[in-house]
Amino acid sequence: MVATSDKAIPKPNFYDTKRIRLTSPLLHIGSELQSLNPFEYVATSDRVFYPNSEALARALYKRGALPDYIARIEARESIISLLEDVFGDEWQREKDDRGNPLFPKHRICRKWTNNSITDLRPAIRNGMGQLYIPGSSIKGAIRTAIAYYLLKHEDTYRLPEEKRTSHIEQQLRERIGGGSLKKTAKFADDELFMDDIFANFQLSYQGKQAKTKNKPSPNTDFMRAVQVTDSQPIEFTVIKRRDKKIPYNIPAIAEVIVSSRFPNGKAKYRASLYVEIIHNIRTEFSISVDTDMLKWFKHRQGMKLPFQNTQDLLNICQEFAQEQWEAERIYWQNISSNPNAGDRNLDFSLIKERVYQQEACPYSLRLGWGSGLLGTTVGLCLDEELVEKIRDACGIAAPQFEAPKSRRTVVNSKGEIRYVPGWTNLKILE
Repeated sequence: MVATSDKAIPKPNFYDTKRIRLTSPLLHIGSELQSLNPFEYVATSDRVFYPNSEALARALYKRGALPDYIARIEARESIISLLEDVFGDEWQREKDDRGNPLFPKHRICRKWTNNSITDLRPAIRNGMGQLYIPGSSIKGAIRTAIAYYLLKHEDTYRLPEEKRTSHIEQQLRERIGGGSLKKTAKFADDELFMDDIFANFQLSYQGKQAKTKNKPSPNTDFMRAVQVTDSQPIEFTVIKRRDKKIPYNIPAIAEVIVSSRFPNGKAKYRASLYVEIIHNIRTEFSISVDTDMLKWFKHRQGMKLPFQNTQDLLNICQEFAQEQWEAERIYWQNISSNPNAGDRNLDFSLIKERVYQQEACPYSLRLGWGSGLLGTTVGLCLDEELVEKIRDACGIAAPQFEAPKSRRTVVNSKGEIRYVPGWTNLKILE
């Protein structure tokens, strides 16, 4: 038995660690595979199945059907009739001779569209095949929010003159005029301001100066003091509230409509994508701020750090989300639905009425695929005309047209354009 002395010296706690509940109406975090080939999934009228490929091949080999399977894959034909012939009508429940399900439960999605699925974009999964949100994705979105926050409050945090918005805009205009921006577009923001505001620091620990290179480096990046874990696996669950059962974490394959608008404001159809989304997400992850390490960082040009703890980080994210929300809300208020957009009825009334109905942003962070130019850059800090020129210089030119050019909306199982991807709510749990 070990006795605990009342006089024991408590171990100093240098970490501000918070458990965060993440909720979202709809989210997609892409995987390394941008799209799947038809043989990597099986689509029925109401479900999409991702097979355990090894188990499926083994089971087909045992039944002597592997050559037929390979022939169909090479011909890019559906394998549903083959599965029915070999395993019967309950092929979805079949297992191989080792007891492995051919189509594991956590790899089955609802199908929200009656259209033929082309170029299915899968969501990221962990090594066990479970859906999750990588901590790196969350931290990346937080990093963008901090960059935006620092530029917006450049006087408060004493940003160096050459890293302030007006100077950044001037440099961007010079590069566009000189034609060099497109060649360096991928890393332009690092050079212009990100490296300096995040990593141009000296490190001082216990009164001693650490040996660091006299220039920004990953070792002197103050985001080293912030750790974000991966989310819990996103598994289907039902929670009972009062007398109502609410399903959470519903994976589905949905049609995503890419649209823009004509000069008169009428909606313009551009394309459809088929994407694995998670509807009504409820999961958890953790953020830790090493408050002791944060004190080591002394900016070489006197810039102040914008946060001291997890709550500060969430406040920064909330402010960035509000700015995006206001811009998006204005965009959608000025869109006219178009019932005759080719063969599509672009009715965005639900987006206006149920997504962007209130002025105050009810979310904390825009995350993942579909966040667009506004969510993944500091474009909202820059002059609108300049952002259009950047878009034209680095991408497909659309002179005299606003940036970003298009938006993505998601069609629900009723065929209604109902959701906008990426809006998430972050709540600190006690």
